[in-house]
Amino acid sequence: MTTSSAPSRGRTFRSDLPARLDRLPWSPWHVRILVGLGTVWILDGLEVTLVGALSDRLTEPGSGISLTAGDIGVAAAVYVAGACLGALFFGVLTERYGRKKLFMVTLLVYLGATALTATATEAWMFFLWRFLAGAGIGGEYAAINSAIDELMPARLRGRIDLLVNGSYWIGGAAGAALTLVLLDEGILPASLGWRLAFGAGALLGLVVLLVRRHVPESPRWLSLHGRHDEAEGVVSGVEETVEREEGRLPAVDPDRSLEITERPPVRIGEVVRAVFGTYRKRSVLGLSLFIGQAFLYNAVYFTQGLVLGTFFDVDSAKTGLYIIPLALGSFLGPLLLGRFFDTVGRRKMITLSYVGSGVLLVGTALLFQSGALSAWGLTACWTVVFFFASAGASSAYLTVSEIFPMETRAMAIAFYFAVGTGIGGIIGPVLFGRLVETEQVSMVAFGYYLGAALMIAAGGVEAVIGVDAENQSLEDIADPLGSSSAQRS
Repeated sequence: MTTSSAPSRGRTFRSDLPARLDRLPWSPWHVRILVGLGTVWILDGLEVTLVGALSDRLTEPGSGISLTAGDIGVAAAVYVAGACLGALFFGVLTERYGRKKLFMVTLLVYLGATALTATATEAWMFFLWRFLAGAGIGGEYAAINSAIDELMPARLRGRIDLLVNGSYWIGGAAGAALTLVLLDEGILPASLGWRLAFGAGALLGLVVLLVRRHVPESPRWLSLHGRHDEAEGVVSGVEETVEREEGRLPAVDPDRSLEITERPPVRIGEVVRAVFGTYRKRSVLGLSLFIGQAFLYNAVYFTQGLVLGTFFDVDSAKTGLYIIPLALGSFLGPLLLGRFFDTVGRRKMITLSYVGSGVLLVGTALLFQSGALSAWGLTACWTVVFFFASAGASSAYLTVSEIFPMETRAMAIAFYFAVGTGIGGIIGPVLFGRLVETEQVSMVAFGYYLGAALMIAAGGVEAVIGVDAENQSLEDIADPLGSSSAQRS
């Protein structure tokens, strides 16, 4: 157990809390944590897919809001910009005030903004509410990935993290299916269906908020910030619950205890020194992975409805039919490949996911440019591409969540999400929106080639400087800043 007297600033102590959490067998308790935290990605997938499926409808007369194809790209970029800034802002607060407080606040921000999106009647209103919804989601990425990785056993962390981030696509498939009803003008007026779609997203988020109330604070965060008794109480409670559900627990390895110096919340300067000094190679790795996947995903998904409508005359009300298989393929990738990230290893599987999806996208662009694809043919190609790309995208979040010290985890996730997504996720949708507006196949194909090149390049960076983090405790991958040693790479 953790040995300590009354908490005092700057005191050094030994803790076996991480080892106690890592040795736990998988249990219904872990499932409940995943439901409370991970389901927000379903909402994010619902949100992004709704905009992708609704994009063509929102440009039509009678929609109740006047948006052009270019405005759709701007709206996507505004959402991503909000997510980037929200990640940075809430990331700082997550390190200071804890995971739990912030993942409640960020979800409330998302819910309010999504509900307000349904009321937009002007482009500027749509942009504003999309920005705030993005800010809430960005904050979620920092708080949720930190909490999940700090509560899950080390030997399962890879597949769990990929599954959680990949669950985004369950929301994608649900959002696509929802639009088949909400965009059918035989059922609902054109000006009402898309508003109900955003309202449904807010309602589902409220359900998640109620479940999330029962998720505990991260014991690792509590212990590091001098709240040892609370941390001990959380872990003891978890052990009692898991033992009741699964039977006798494995013994704790006495050699796995960690010496830590109690410290105040990390300062920005310390994060900068750790990320760009001690772990500068890992910084290059994180940026490469995030930029590649952010450009590819945001560019394709935010403008999918426009591509299908412009080049294949697909009715906007039917766009959801084409998104469903694409979303399912994107979910099956992390689901089926996730365990190999823990067994075959991070470096090999991340490289395979990135390079493989990039090569497949080049083939898709060639077929699209030659006129060999129908709407369903293009969708089939996208589905195969994103089977691999989705596993890669999920592994980007896993990577930056586990390769930096405990004190910097939330802020590191926020930083790489913000910078990588800001570069790839803002430029991608705006660029693709303009490329589609040209109505030239060759211009859109150019966008695919660019996305493929970024994915292949990121895969190459992983192959050279990737971190073999599989089956290792978070503290073994990167020692806390307050520990007695510092791992550098």
